[in-house]
Amino acid sequence: MDVFEAITARRSIRKYRSELVSEVQLGKILEAARLAPSASNRQPWRFVVVQDKNRKAQVAVAANNQAFLRDAGAIVVAAVDPEISPRWHEKDVMIALEHMVLAATTLSLGTCWIGSFDEHELKRLLKIPQKIKVVALLPIGLPDEKPKPTPRKDFHEIFFKEEWQTPLVLTHHHPQLKS
Repeated sequence: MDVFEAITARRSIRKYRSELVSEVQLGKILEAARLAPSASNRQPWRFVVVQDKNRKAQVAVAANNQAFLRDAGAIVVAAVDPEISPRWHEKDVMIALEHMVLAATTLSLGTCWIGSFDEHELKRLLKIPQKIKVVALLPIGLPDEKPKPTPRKDFHEIFFKEEWQTPLVLTHHHPQLKS
């Protein structure tokens, strides 16, 4: 699967088969994050990988009782040290997370960005220092559902040429990326 196929295939998965992600798959996904670009190459991100069944259940509770997190093979808790990159830290970690999402998709694994959680409780549960900011959670696992593509805005609604509202017309638009 190439990157364009991964972009087209990616879905937010909220139902997982309760099987662990293999160490090889997990290693590839985490390596994709490690290789992500960051402002001035500061790499301010840190990730806690949660695979223990009981701890996943606790993370699910801290994520406003999103029970489906319990069944994911792993939950990656994405955190960042704002002191390393005061201006760009959250953007940097989000780029790394999206690298993980696309890598997981190429491995036929599902993910779902989670932004709803009790940061204080996650820090307590996972012993994350106070100065560190938790940005998002990323469950990774074998999908137990096949969601249909969600509607996307038309190309011409979101891309402009040179100035606002001037349509961008490409003669070789890639329709395989439409979903």
